Amino acid sequence: MRRHWFWLLFILVLAVGAVWITLPEDAKGFQIDLNNDGENDYTEFSQGLDIVGGLRVLLQAELPSDSFTSAELRETANSVSRRVNALGLSEATVQVQGSNRILVELPGVTDPAQAIETIQQTAQLEFVDFSGLNSAQVDSLVGNRILTERQVEIDRGREELAESQDAESTPEPGTEDTAEDVVPVAPRNPNPNTGQPFPTVLDGGMLSAAVAEFQQIEWVIRFELTDEGADIFGPFTAARVGQPLAIVLDSEVLSAPIIRDQLTTGGVISGNFTEDEAKQLAVQLRSGSLQIPLRVESAETVGATLGRASVEQSIRAGIVGVIVVLTFMLVYYRVPGISADIALLMFIMLNLAVFKLLPVTLTLPAITGFLIGIGTAVDGNILIFERLKEELRDGKSLEDALDAGFDRAWNSIRDSNISTIIICGILFLFGQTPGASIVSGFAVTLALGLILNLFTAVIVTRTFLYLIVLYSRDALIARRWLLGA
Repeated sequence: MRRHWFWLLFILVLAVGAVWITLPEDAKGFQIDLNNDGENDYTEFSQGLDIVGGLRVLLQAELPSDSFTSAELRETANSVSRRVNALGLSEATVQVQGSNRILVELPGVTDPAQAIETIQQTAQLEFVDFSGLNSAQVDSLVGNRILTERQVEIDRGREELAESQDAESTPEPGTEDTAEDVVPVAPRNPNPNTGQPFPTVLDGGMLSAAVAEFQQIEWVIRFELTDEGADIFGPFTAARVGQPLAIVLDSEVLSAPIIRDQLTTGGVISGNFTEDEAKQLAVQLRSGSLQIPLRVESAETVGATLGRASVEQSIRAGIVGVIVVLTFMLVYYRVPGISADIALLMFIMLNLAVFKLLPVTLTLPAITGFLIGIGTAVDGNILIFERLKEELRDGKSLEDALDAGFDRAWNSIRDSNISTIIICGILFLFGQTPGASIVSGFAVTLALGLILNLFTAVIVTRTFLYLIVLYSRDALIARRWLLGA
């Protein structure tokens, strides 16, 4: 019996923690700072595009559609998806449209301009050979735009796209571009010694990791190279010790440090970054350079699909449904129903707390998965109580019937939940495909519910029912109808 008192204490502590986490932030009065960054580590519930609205962005490839494959377009969409996730925008929808477009839907964005900039920019990082330049030439190029071999390839593709678009469209008579229509762009400087583009040693596609760090007096980006990048970078730096190496981002020279030693695994990128600039650039770099340059064709803010009234009605319907289930369990199973109701309330609190901590984005499919999880929690208790009634009818004592009811029902609960969790895993993997992330939300909330159900339907229900029986055994034996038998 001491075991049941231990579980009761554990359940009560867990319940208090779950309630505190679930409470709105303004109702707590203080915050918990686990990361020592001055910010509360527990936030409000993350809500999806269909509930809170957000931003819808249509991106157009800047290269002719015949210059890249569908696989490259899908990989570009995957890179955009990784950038969006790094921004903290869960449940974003990223899907390929046609042969040269990518549609991005971002729920609950707080800074649309930054989101568009982050997902659109190619973040074309290049390590460029500056060997042969003197210090004065290097100083004159730092902070300015230069022409590299990689950029020449990109420019050639854009010119081919422009030519194909001009061939498809005929301008109306009297409509010509004027000087006011042209946005001036700073020229890109070639190598002053040769007049040719600077050689590109390697690009950002060969980075395996990038993270923003504060070192001494400035923010920098520490990076690591892939095996392919290390095979190139190691011999190159070994052969050019004492020569400058330019770090170039989207044509602009960030810095041009002198190579002091052979570099193989990685290094540091500096460029007088602010904290936000360093973190945003690290997101772009570790998410992979976009194989295909993209431009924003359209961007619009969208309202919640469900609407505030519909959301409130859905919440009200969910509360009514839970009350009906609680009432049914209490009326039909009586005393065992009391422990089942306590377990069900515990199940709901734990789910809501986990949704906040992960965090899980609450879309309509995700909420559906949560409600189905409530159904499975009740189903587990029904299996236990029906087994308990069978054991009592067979003439077993109350204690033996309780033990047999829980032990024999456990196998059915475990096997059914595990089989459904496996299906949720398959759905989650399928949802990693751009455009199918809505499936992941359903799979995640349902799987979490099934896992928590293994705890609440057995441990919580068992603990409270055994304690109730401990203090009312004689009354229950005399009035077996209280057990629903």
